[in-house]
Amino acid sequence: MEKQKAMATIEAILFTMGESVEVNRLAGVIEEDVKTTKSYLEEMKEKYKAEDRGIELIELEDAVQLCTKNEFYESLIKIASTPRKNVITDTQLETLSIIAYKQPVTKLEIENIRGVSCDFAVSKLVEYGLVQELGRKDAPGRPMLFGTTEQFLRSFGVKSLDELPEINPAQAAEFREEAEQEAKEVVSI
Repeated sequence: MEKQKAMATIEAILFTMGESVEVNRLAGVIEEDVKTTKSYLEEMKEKYKAEDRGIELIELEDAVQLCTKNEFYESLIKIASTPRKNVITDTQLETLSIIAYKQPVTKLEIENIRGVSCDFAVSKLVEYGLVQELGRKDAPGRPMLFGTTEQFLRSFGVKSLDELPEINPAQAAEFREEAEQEAKEVVSI
């Protein structure tokens, strides 16, 4: 397929899908290899910037998405109804952090770390599209495994889980000691 037609095809797919599409799938549609497709995507990304357009191309792991630039958000609000804002509680944020760093993880594993039930928090995070079911653990009872989604990456402004901040080893040891102490106190009650 000719380069301009290939880029127009990619743009049409991304516009229509409204969500991220894997680069290898785009390559298959335009009948090019992944490297060539990535070069087209990079050229499109630069073109959107240079032409001062209202859209941009963002990368999410091995996928790309066509999005509205943040600076046009206020204009969109005037036209569209205000989207429902989900407020994440401290409990949900703590649960989300555990899932992000430990995934794939079961509810029981989350509860062992937090020390309390996490059913409601996990359910809300799934509802918000930040967490998804990844399958079942090969263990007695076959508990459900949970992990983060592309929406999680978008919401927290990272392209991949590798960009999450590193946990300070000294602080992690301190948290572990606090958790063990709290567990001992609960047992002695």
